[in-house]
Amino acid sequence: MPTVKFVKENVEIEVPEGANLRREAIRAGIPLNLGFLNGFGRRINQSFVGNCHGKGVCGTCRVLITKGAENVSQPTMTEKLQFKTVVIPDPIPKFAYAQYGDQLRLACQVKVFGDIEVESDPPIDLFGEKFYA
Repeated sequence: MPTVKFVKENVEIEVPEGANLRREAIRAGIPLNLGFLNGFGRRINQSFVGNCHGKGVCGTCRVLITKGAENVSQPTMTEKLQFKTVVIPDPIPKFAYAQYGDQLRLACQVKVFGDIEVESDPPIDLFGEKFYA
């Protein structure tokens, strides 16, 4: 079975092959949806929706695949819309994608097929080098 290591939380879990990353994180007690409704005390509103419960619309379950990106599913059309278009009005996922590129994924859209390392809730630096590159 594949192993998923959540770097910030220092938690390592085994998941069935093809498992949904968001669902497995929730089972392990790792909160990934940290938008307006769930993480109000931790950070400013990063979603106009709050939490879409795995539909890929709110963008609050953003994760950074730091190792093993080849062991997850390809980005879905939902992720491409969220990160690369102006169809969905929330600018924060687009800023995050500008900073991290293809390493940034929506946990609700990721299927795990091998060992990976994940950074949950990656910070967004609107004034960093990568943002303006």
